[in-house]
Amino acid sequence: MDVKNTPRYLYWLFCQFELITCSYLMEPWEKVLFYSFNLAMLGLLLYTTYVCVAFHASSAFQLLGSFLGTPRENALSVVK
Repeated sequence: MDVKNTPRYLYWLFCQFELITCSYLMEPWEKVLFYSFNLAMLGLLLYTTYVCVAFHASSAFQLLGSFLGTPRENALSVVK
């Protein structure tokens, strides 16, 4: 994709978004409320995804580490 056409492409995507959501029919104050709500929900979704993925990845690496640990480590942990 050409760098010159990037703003034009982003504008086209924004127009598509307005057509799909019918937000082109809204008044300006309604658009502000609509877009701010959508951005807030997107932000919460991204934050929650980041936290959950980090937690699950950490748990998976701990489980994998316990499977790949040396036998002496596992034997000592059983004795304790």
